[in-house]
Amino acid sequence: MSTPAEAPRDNAPLHEDRLDYTPTARSVSLARRRAARLVGEWGHPERAGEVALLVSELATNALIHGSLRGRLIRVRVVLTGAALRVEVTDPRGERLPGIREAGGDECYGRGLPIVDGIADRWGVEPHTVGKTVFAELALQARRQASGRTTTTRRPRV
Repeated sequence: MSTPAEAPRDNAPLHEDRLDYTPTARSVSLARRRAARLVGEWGHPERAGEVALLVSELATNALIHGSLRGRLIRVRVVLTGAALRVEVTDPRGERLPGIREAGGDECYGRGLPIVDGIADRWGVEPHTVGKTVFAELALQARRQASGRTTTTRRPRV
């Protein structure tokens, strides 16, 4: 398990969007398109594709592993002076994500490695009910191989 990453110093929200979705496959594509559009409108069109992919992977994980009948999934996108942050909140706090090695013939298990490869920082924030999985893209300095960190609450499995 990696050591926790330090949060960006300039983390006051400049823009924020938060919307609740029903846990369906259609909601994932709606959230992905909305996030990409907003990031472009907020002045970072070059990062819209990365944000869209992060929303897609995190929302899909919430749909598959964190949804409960009758409960919504929340997608929040925040722009600060230092980062773009994607958060997906679901009601299943007892099911914490962790990176694992997916077999060649497995259908699942590649979402978090994708998030880990794109995000400069990611992790899980447990709540009394549910959890929030977040991923951040640094805006000030492009990530360097030694500067990217992963914050998880469970070891790799």
